[in-house]
Amino acid sequence: MKLKFLFLAGVVAIFTLSTAVAKSYDVAFASPTKAGSLQLKAGGYRLSVSGNKVTFTAVDTEKSVTTEVKVENADKKFVETKVDSTNEGGTTVVQDIELGGSKIKLDF
Repeated sequence: MKLKFLFLAGVVAIFTLSTAVAKSYDVAFASPTKAGSLQLKAGGYRLSVSGNKVTFTAVDTEKSVTTEVKVENADKKFVETKVDSTNEGGTTVVQDIELGGSKIKLDF
């Protein structure tokens, strides 16, 4: 019985770690947007971070694209995911993204 409990605890721990690593965030762009070296179409995206790379997965097509970012850690957790952008020559350009529920800020 004790062995079965330990096995179950191990499975739960592995599942918890895998979901923690696979954390994703939802963002949406109202118009075509440049993020790092990427040109993204307007629409919703799931964003995930791995090291110094960020992957945007289009919600409607499941197509994924990746670019490099500078990852910063803030002192406090961000309350919500926030995209900071500018308009350069009629194109929206992402400057940074604060990831809600984390201390991570992505600089493009």
